Amino acid sequence: MKPESRENKTAIVFGATGLIGSILLEKLCESPNYSQVITFSRKSLAFNHSKKKEIFNDFTNLSSIKNNLHGDDLFCCLGTTIKKAGSQENFKKVDFDMPVQLAKMAEENKIKSFIVVSSLGADSKSSNFYLRTKGEMENEVLDCNFPKIAIVRPSMLLGKRNEYRAAEEIGKFIMKTLSVFIIGKYRKYRAIQAETVALAMIKIANDDGYDQDTYESDELVEIAGL
Repeated sequence: MKPESRENKTAIVFGATGLIGSILLEKLCESPNYSQVITFSRKSLAFNHSKKKEIFNDFTNLSSIKNNLHGDDLFCCLGTTIKKAGSQENFKKVDFDMPVQLAKMAEENKIKSFIVVSSLGADSKSSNFYLRTKGEMENEVLDCNFPKIAIVRPSMLLGKRNEYRAAEEIGKFIMKTLSVFIIGKYRKYRAIQAETVALAMIKIANDDGYDQDTYESDELVEIAGL
């Protein structure tokens, strides 16, 4: 496998306020591969770094950011829940419409890699609305023409969120307790640290040896070296 490059690249991050995105932003700023990290968000982020550049947008008209969408690697960590979105329609705007539109604009702007967070079990033919939406998003993104496209499919995420989700916290406790028993081909169902996902995304973007389209949760753990 080829060693990681040491280019002074520009990274672009969407979803930097979320669990994975916030950690990813910090790790990208620490990485010697990047000289600039551009975030697109509705408001200023608490994390500050000399490499970080913020561009503000309310995302009501995503096409308006196209002229500012220039860089090497675009990391899309956008995602919500149906409960938070308020409806399936609003959920789909965040988890399908926005990643797909970003991918198409990034392709037109000659961005080299597009790395997007999906979900374990994503399947466009699933009877589950959440997993079907994620699968449909994946299909649309994979139709784009980038030198590198990566779909990362983490299982249940571990890490401290800015918001409390009671059901998720219960699920995390159960998954952490049972992880030791989840072995073999079922390892991808183990809960995964958000930091592990972020580290794997950066490594995938910077190492020519990672040329798959999709990466399951257990593969992300191996790539991160944890």
